[in-house]
Amino acid sequence: MLENLNLKKAQFQRETMTREESRDIEKLKESNLIKIDIPIVGMSCASCVLKVQNSLLKLPGVKNAIVNLVTEKATLEIDPNKPINLKEVVQSVKSIGYDVAIQKITIPVEGLSSASSTYLEGEILKLDGVINASVNIATGNITIEFLPTIVSLEQIKEEIEKFGYKVPPIAEEDVELYEEIIRKREYEDLKRRFVISAILTALILIDMISHFFYHIENRTIVNYILFILTTPVVIYGGGKFFKSFFAGIRHLSMDMNTLIAIGTGSAYIYSVVATLYPKLFTYAGKTPDVYYETSAVIITLILLGRLLEARAKSQTTEAIKKLSSLQPKTATVIKDGEETVVSVKDLKVGDIVLVKPGERVPVDGVIVDGYGSIDESIITGESMPVEKKPGDSVIGSTLNKAGAFKFKVTNVGKDTVLSKIIQLVKDAQATKPPVQKLADKVASIFVPIVIGIATLTFLIWYLLGYSFTFALMNFVSVLIVACPCALGLATPTAIIVATGKSAEHGILIKNAQALELANKVNTIVFDKTGTITYGRPEVTDILKIGDIPENELLKLAASVERNSEHPLAEAIVRYAKLRNLKLYEPKDFFSIPGQGVFAKINSKEVAVGNATFMKNLNIETKTYEKLLDVLTNEGKTPMFIAVDGKIAGVIAVADTIKHDVKQTIYELKNLGINVIILTGDNYKTAKAIANKIGVEKVFAEVLPEQKSEKIEELKNSGFIVAMVGDGVNDAPALAKADIGIAIGSGTNVATATADIILLKDDVKAVLHLIKLSSKTYKIIKQNLFWAFFYNIILIPVAAGVLYPILGILLKPVFASISMSLSSIFVVSNSLRIKKLKL
Repeated sequence: MLENLNLKKAQFQRETMTREESRDIEKLKESNLIKIDIPIVGMSCASCVLKVQNSLLKLPGVKNAIVNLVTEKATLEIDPNKPINLKEVVQSVKSIGYDVAIQKITIPVEGLSSASSTYLEGEILKLDGVINASVNIATGNITIEFLPTIVSLEQIKEEIEKFGYKVPPIAEEDVELYEEIIRKREYEDLKRRFVISAILTALILIDMISHFFYHIENRTIVNYILFILTTPVVIYGGGKFFKSFFAGIRHLSMDMNTLIAIGTGSAYIYSVVATLYPKLFTYAGKTPDVYYETSAVIITLILLGRLLEARAKSQTTEAIKKLSSLQPKTATVIKDGEETVVSVKDLKVGDIVLVKPGERVPVDGVIVDGYGSIDESIITGESMPVEKKPGDSVIGSTLNKAGAFKFKVTNVGKDTVLSKIIQLVKDAQATKPPVQKLADKVASIFVPIVIGIATLTFLIWYLLGYSFTFALMNFVSVLIVACPCALGLATPTAIIVATGKSAEHGILIKNAQALELANKVNTIVFDKTGTITYGRPEVTDILKIGDIPENELLKLAASVERNSEHPLAEAIVRYAKLRNLKLYEPKDFFSIPGQGVFAKINSKEVAVGNATFMKNLNIETKTYEKLLDVLTNEGKTPMFIAVDGKIAGVIAVADTIKHDVKQTIYELKNLGINVIILTGDNYKTAKAIANKIGVEKVFAEVLPEQKSEKIEELKNSGFIVAMVGDGVNDAPALAKADIGIAIGSGTNVATATADIILLKDDVKAVLHLIKLSSKTYKIIKQNLFWAFFYNIILIPVAAGVLYPILGILLKPVFASISMSLSSIFVVSNSLRIKKLKL
């Protein structure tokens, strides 16, 4: 018997190794391209995005560039064999009228000398992300310009200290919150420009209002006053528009700023000429009109619209801010029996940290002493606290509601679960879904077309005999009303709100394409073990045959199984402990893998196992074959319990179904989605599980390497397939599916082959994902419809097509109001996703 046992063990190990190797072979290869984020300042529309993107793609070494209007970042994919020069990147962005958000900091360094300053500068400049470094020997400082998206202050500090210098503690708040600092600066700059422009514009409008009460015949002095008031509005208030416009001319590119600059600039220049050289008009027998208020009001209204838009956009990234703000600043480290409070950034792997009631866990680790009741809702979305004991993992930033414990640090910095989650969300927000390609394509040709329409409008009205000023105002109206702000904001605002919302509920979406495709999925394939079921067998039935009481029967079985490491044995022992049964100490224990176990207990010979095991022990089981069939058809694994050579009972064990699976399957089917179970288990067991949860189609007895083939078959049949699995055993199938969803990954947030990671071990999250995707893409369609519809309707109105029939004209001032309102509508509409109940 023991020889057979060893043979079976060896065979099992060989089969397992083969499956593991096949998984490794099937895994998708990670791209070797290096990804870096460049923070961009000054973008305002879809055309701006394309302008920046096209400029960056021209740089040597840049394989791809994805620019996001809402996050205001350009994600570059760079060939590692062709390193790029960051100064060239900055220059490329600045040359087309935008800017890069460079962080500048002056660090005091102890021990600097003139002899070493040049060397230190050179070494600091070698760090990825550092643009400039300058040592001042007189002050003992080094001033560094760097991109915080690439290199951290901590890395710079470590590099300086490598050379034996000392860097005193530095307040890092400005660097950590650089995005908010930069956005705040931009917001404050917008605010200043708006306030000054608004005050001057209000004075300009006094003249317009005064016409209702008294008309000044001699306009010369008034025009000079209006010229003096308007010029700061155009040059300072609208300075960024004109700066971008002139940069665009140099590079033969156009964006929203082109339309604003041409529109307001035309009205302003015409008015200046009419003011300074009125004889050019009086010679022709015309009294020159001025349109200073048109330029001033349009610029002021656009600045107001941008202010409101900036405030609304900041709300779209609240989820990231919320997650980032949860990490504690300090931790209590235990060293030599002493408690010391240190900065979280100073924690190292292996440190022992104390967490008291009400405190947040500073970083990831494993409990070594004590216990805690931890609220992990920020990571998994699970509202109920989780009890933790020695040996259990804890996740940084989760809240210890009760108890105190010490844990050993396992991950710090970028390696923590929270940091990985934040990075995954940021990566998803930086990607573009296929639906945005249409908007991008339209934006790329939109501005030239609008300029063409505006020019044609001017020529038609002028040639029809209308005045130059009448034609000019219609020209300006077309340019202003057509600004494609809403078009650029329609998709990214919705994507960012949705990915943030999903992260709050433990759903990590790795790219925007997956979020869009989830809305189109019509077939979902679930792995059984660990997905549909808990992946842990539990005792379901104890059937006594004979006179031994049920508890005693369970006690005997568990006592024999206590020395076995088999999952079924563990289930029996666990169930006996739940009933508070005190187990016996077995003697003469032996086992046969795949059959059963045997031991002597209080002079009784007790055997627990299948029919084959009983047959080997010469114990008759034919009488109970029908009973075994019934249990097997229910998806259970039956085992005989024999005492002193006679069957005393049957104990059944099964991998139990998760409590919310049946309802989730029901709701998915109501949405018109096909549900399939894919498993390596035998068909009877899989079918029994499927029947209980309402699934008709089952692929059973499928090896891991064959799972991807089944997914391929479904895709070839025309289905859009989502595969839901544990992210490890199902890696090839997850990669092959249109969308791979790794469920219950817990701390394994970097699952390579999954597009979406569900941190909570709960299939209901799949339903939440489908609902979120559906809602998000309804919002995006509404946004795109509004952006296109708005332009399609208002451009002809601005051009004056209704004037001959109804006498209706869209004045430039109202054109600028409607343009601003369209952007605010799109952002506000996207924010509705935050209110979706999952």
